[in-house]
Amino acid sequence: MSDRPPLPPFTPETAAQKVQAAEDAWNSRDPERVSLAYTEDSRWRNRDTFLTGRAEIVAFLTAKWERELDYVLRKSLWAADDDRIAVRFQYEWHDADGHWWRSYGNELWEFDAHGLMSRREASINDVQIPAADRRLFGPRPPEEHGRDIPLR
Repeated sequence: MSDRPPLPPFTPETAAQKVQAAEDAWNSRDPERVSLAYTEDSRWRNRDTFLTGRAEIVAFLTAKWERELDYVLRKSLWAADDDRIAVRFQYEWHDADGHWWRSYGNELWEFDAHGLMSRREASINDVQIPAADRRLFGPRPPEEHGRDIPLR
């Protein structure tokens, strides 16, 4: 098994790198690419859905991005210690009817010694927004890496 740096134990700097790498991967909207950051038997809770393993992750993300169109994500490091990271995030997307949404959430991540995520728990709330209130228009440019996201 190959390592996926940065590896635990995390420092504030390496945790921030891990968070940015996750944001970049999720913004690719490529379920296969995203799944490679997780262990083969990774366990997830995403809202009210429970998943185990990469195949279920790929299926879940494929359906998600078929439903959540033009998805754009921002993640922000909340805390890190040893092999765990806490993240807050926001993403914007629109549904098939053209209604725009901003989804707010928190994630708890746990990693194995190789830097793969073995556990992910996400709590997420959706708020419908007017298209004029959108803030996210594509992946975060490098000059904005590390910037916190606003509460609203």
